[in-house]
Order: sequence, then structure tokens, then C-alpha cells
Amino acid sequence: MKRARPTPPPATPTTSRSSPIPPLPTPPQPRHSSKKHQKIIFKPTNWAPVNLTQSELSLPLTFPTGQTFRWKQTGPLQYTGSLGRHLISLKHHQNGDVYYQIHHSPSQSAAKSALLSFLNTNISLTEMWHGFAAADSRFAELAQHFKGARVLRQDPLECLIQFLCSSNNNISRITKMVDFVSSLGDHLGNVEGFEFHAFPSLERLALVTEQQLREAGFGYRAKYVTGTVNALQSKPEGGVKWLESLRKLQLQMVIDSLCTLPGIGLKVASCIALFSLDQHHAIPVDTHVWRIATTHLVPELAGASLTPKLCGRVADAFVTKYGKYAGWAQTLLFIAELPSQKALLPSVTVNEKKSSKKRGSKAQRGN
Repeated sequence: MKRARPTPPPATPTTSRSSPIPPLPTPPQPRHSSKKHQKIIFKPTNWAPVNLTQSELSLPLTFPTGQTFRWKQTGPLQYTGSLGRHLISLKHHQNGDVYYQIHHSPSQSAAKSALLSFLNTNISLTEMWHGFAAADSRFAELAQHFKGARVLRQDPLECLIQFLCSSNNNISRITKMVDFVSSLGDHLGNVEGFEFHAFPSLERLALVTEQQLREAGFGYRAKYVTGTVNALQSKPEGGVKWLESLRKLQLQMVIDSLCTLPGIGLKVASCIALFSLDQHHAIPVDTHVWRIATTHLVPELAGASLTPKLCGRVADAFVTKYGKYAGWAQTLLFIAELPSQKALLPSVTVNEKKSSKKRGSKAQRGN
């Protein structure tokens, strides 16, 4: 199973060519609000600094890169999403610094606290990348062009459900599925024509049947969603608390625990661990990461078939190279391969084209 990747227009490749994917019903489209939602329309007016420079957080290199599928681009260099019952927009100021606007929240202070946690602001990306660059000249080169690619700290339940939807899927379909699930939560408002909801509670998700999800286009993933929701509800301490408790465990225990849930394998478990459970050295290994690893970290594995055992070797190679924040390094290397992200930075594409000739023989050996 491959990690879902953002898709450059106009084509939308899938991550699986082996099985046909039926079309999903189209969810409510942006800029066409339903009447019941028209009373809650927000237009950003007052922005406050997050105290993160563009080198610490690049919104285009963080949000549309397959970590989360709930944040929408609501303007040039602006993204909007919900954190619990807080509806928040982020955007880059003219100097590149990141600013935020709270549209709706029961508590302004709680909203800011949730935002800072979500953005992992206690971690210095610049300092971390300095260490990575010292250990890896290739990382040092890429980091000059893709500054601010940050790993998010999502709500574990939201992250889990999103990545259950990602199995053998593409960004467009995953987003529609996640939009369907999100629409089951309380409506928070409209920003620039997009409707936003709080993510539904585990109890609300338990009311959704497998048949309803199949009718919404989830296919075989429907049984995994309902099965996982039922499994979480059966946890003695409660499913949400159980998921949050995984943040205190060692990575292998986290992976093993997540893999007991229906539809979750090693790669999906690693994504959930990295993007929501504070397991900063988790390495989601798919065919793209495998290619990066066999080209630059473990060339002796080139030509071998990707197996769970070799996934472990790849993960170990990343940790050996980059240390306890290896998952963050892997995220940058993954993003740097995305054509859709390079398209957002035309100057980077030009620079890389110019330098590719200089690296020619080296690049050929790497392939």
C-alpha cells in the first residue's frame, strides 16, 4: 500500500492500479452554501502572529502534502480548518511569517493553545534541520528549497479515520471521504465558501452503518471504519483515551497496538504514529519512501521486493541517519519528490533543472 500523494492537475493518478475505484458522490461544493449554513459566514478581519517564520512553517509545504485532508485552501497562501470546536485560518504575511485568525471558538485562549499544539510549535524546525543537514549533504541541498515543511500533531481519532480512508486511494477521493465523515460533526461556519465542521465524536461515528458508508462510496474501507469504531468503543478506558495513551508508549508498542484495529497495517500505523502520537521517529514506508531509501540510504536493497522485514530495515536506516526526529527528515524527503509541491515553487523547479545537469552522473548512479 502506498502513501497517498497530492496530485498535480490535470491528471489524478491513483495509488493502486489493480482494482477499479467507483466514483464517490460529490459532497457540497465550495462557494455554494446551503441555506441552513448561510447565517454562519466568516470573513477574516483581524490576524495575529503565530510567531513562526516561513522557515519554521510553510503552509503550502505542510497542508497539501498528505498529512491531513481536512484543511482547505481558502485564499492565496491561506488554509482553514477546525481543531476540535475551534475554526481557524492560517496565512503567510507579506514577509513570510505565519498569522492566524480565529473564526469560531468557545474560548479564544483554548483555540490558540490547540493551534500551537497542532503545529508542534515547541519543536524548532530550523535547529532540527541544521542537524540533519550536517549529517546528510543531500538533505542540506533540499532543505534550502523546501524550508518550513513541518510535521503536524493531529487529534489521534481524526488522524486514524483519515488514514483508514487513504488505503489504495488518491488525494481527491480521500478528501471526499473525509469531507463526508466531517459533515457528520457539528457545523462551525463558512469561510470563503467552504463549510467547516467539528470532527464527529466516536459516539456519533458509531451511529453510521457500513451500508451508509458503502453508499457514500467508501467501498471495502467501510467495514474497516465501522470495525475500528466498534473496536475503539469496546476499550475499557474509552477509545479516545486509549488512543491518547499511545503517545506515552514506545514506538513498536504503538505500532503493534494500532495494528490490532481493522484495516490498519504497518504503513498506516506509522502514519498515525508520526502525525498524531508524538512518535517523531516513525517512518511510514511505501514505494516512494522505499525508492528514496534504496537510492540514498540502503542501496544494497535496490531491486529487492518490499516486505515487512525490509520496511523495518528502511526505518532503521532513517533513524540511524537522522536520529529521534527521523520521521520529520523523511517527511521533507518525501515532499521534495512531489511534482505538485515543486509546481508551487517555480523558482525551485528552475534551480533544480539547472543543477540537474551538474549532478547528472551521480543521479544516474542513484537510479
